Amino acid sequence: MSAYAPRSERKPLYVKVVTQPALHGCWAVNISETGIGLIATPRGASDGPREGEEVELSFSLPDSGEHIRVRGDVRWRHDASGAVTALGVSFRVFEGSDGVKLARYLATSHIQVVVAFASEVEARALRAALEGQATPHFASSPNEVHALLTRGDAAALLVCGQDEEEALSLVESLALGRAEVDLSGAGPPSDLASRIIYCAPAAPERLVALFNAGLIFRALGPHPTQETVRQAVLHAGREHGVRTEQWRMALELERNLLRERALSQALPAAPGVRGEAEVGFRSVAMQRVMEMVRLVAPHRVAVLLQGETGTGKEVLARILHRLSGRGDVSLVVQDCGALSETLLESELFGHVKGAFTGAVADHPGLFVLANGGTIFLDEIENTTPNLQAKLLRVLETGDVRPVGGTQVRHVDVRVVAASNKDLGEEVRAGRFRADLFYRLNSFTIDIPPLRERPEDVPELARFFLDLFNRALRRSASGIAPDAEDALRAYGWPGNVRELRNVMERAVLLSRPGEVVTRRLLPPVLGAAAPPRNELASDGSLRARLERVERDLIREALERHGGVLRRAAVALGMDPVTLGRRARRHGLWKAD
Repeated sequence: MSAYAPRSERKPLYVKVVTQPALHGCWAVNISETGIGLIATPRGASDGPREGEEVELSFSLPDSGEHIRVRGDVRWRHDASGAVTALGVSFRVFEGSDGVKLARYLATSHIQVVVAFASEVEARALRAALEGQATPHFASSPNEVHALLTRGDAAALLVCGQDEEEALSLVESLALGRAEVDLSGAGPPSDLASRIIYCAPAAPERLVALFNAGLIFRALGPHPTQETVRQAVLHAGREHGVRTEQWRMALELERNLLRERALSQALPAAPGVRGEAEVGFRSVAMQRVMEMVRLVAPHRVAVLLQGETGTGKEVLARILHRLSGRGDVSLVVQDCGALSETLLESELFGHVKGAFTGAVADHPGLFVLANGGTIFLDEIENTTPNLQAKLLRVLETGDVRPVGGTQVRHVDVRVVAASNKDLGEEVRAGRFRADLFYRLNSFTIDIPPLRERPEDVPELARFFLDLFNRALRRSASGIAPDAEDALRAYGWPGNVRELRNVMERAVLLSRPGEVVTRRLLPPVLGAAAPPRNELASDGSLRARLERVERDLIREALERHGGVLRRAAVALGMDPVTLGRRARRHGLWKAD
């Protein structure tokens, strides 16, 4: 089971959020059925939950006012410059029927539009124009406009009426408010504010000045047609959603870049010091995985990495890239589950200026940027059939055509893909194109979850301890036996990523020269570990059972000359099940 639920469609949402642990000035940025994006202005570095920790959230939905309470995990946190913090939280448990309330809100919500100063005739025309597409909320004064905009979900503001001075004054006052940097947590970021569609009279020079300054999204004139209004609102909603997602992704990517840069600088290049490729895996299964990585790295074939979230697929992709002979060219990484189809297509293949709203310049795309190197496509199972067809063409021909363009560019890119799901099962279920799967399936490496290889946990923990000592300038001096027992006994639903976060937290909490004990581990790990005198000297019950199973399978295979079906009959097992377990232990590989 994956550590996090699959992604679902996000919708913009700007409402105040109360968190526990408390986080000052916290607002929602967007929301889906499985998670929420947050921004905050913490009072200090220790304010609020850290990455990998549990958090309780409480907020109200616009319009209905229904209250939502939910517990989740902080999937990522980035403390940006300017005292602003961004977080991505994955939902785990809703209180009562709150999950149903949220799902109903997301399923029934339309684009929300605030309409200022509309006459009765204009209001009737706007209701007819937006029926089934958007929900209008009417205001007759600037105070009512401000109140409606603070609802938290208005994508557009239609400024109507016949009073030119009143209309322009509202636009300019909103622009002035957005120009002020607010670090108090009293509102959402100004870049994500409602798009202004101007439908009132105005002197051309003032209107042009506002438009050129980016303060209005569209100027339709005082008597626009219903179709013109409808299309402008729909465009505003789409652009608003795109900017929201781009803003969130920019923060997450900035956080990942800064973190990886800090860790790479912390890894010394001196001979004899281990890097990420030299972690001493003790399990037979991971030794087999590393053997396959070293075997396939020099050859220009597509590689498919399959395993649960957090098993280290990106780390293996970086090792593949480094050993491939293409290490002098950058490895380009893209999470295919992080963007909508339109944004992902533009990100991968590029776009030309004017291809869509917001395309203000040509963008080459990641395949072009990775030319001569490697591109790592994570969570590829989240791509749409249309995008899968375009990926297949690039894999087969190397030809890339940008969105909105006609010129084709040829690239030489090694593709490494990763999936949290069994892509073969996805093909059989009709959710993934068979032709792309067979093209990616040239060389598949299955990565076992950490709970199935507990003998690797202490070695990985010591590796991360050394890593974060250097990265964070700490001096934790080792791992105590009680902490090692807790680490070994835990089930690790978040796999290696969760272990990494646990050790980062322990190093941060440690005093100079202190040994990491169970006190420095999250409470959930302490509860998972039995007292040390209940453990045999050769490991936990799970580890001992794993060794017994491995020995029995090895013995059966040797006795029957490596013929899997005969060994399965001898053990009273289904051959498919035996094959899966034998592969997990590194004892058998299908031809």
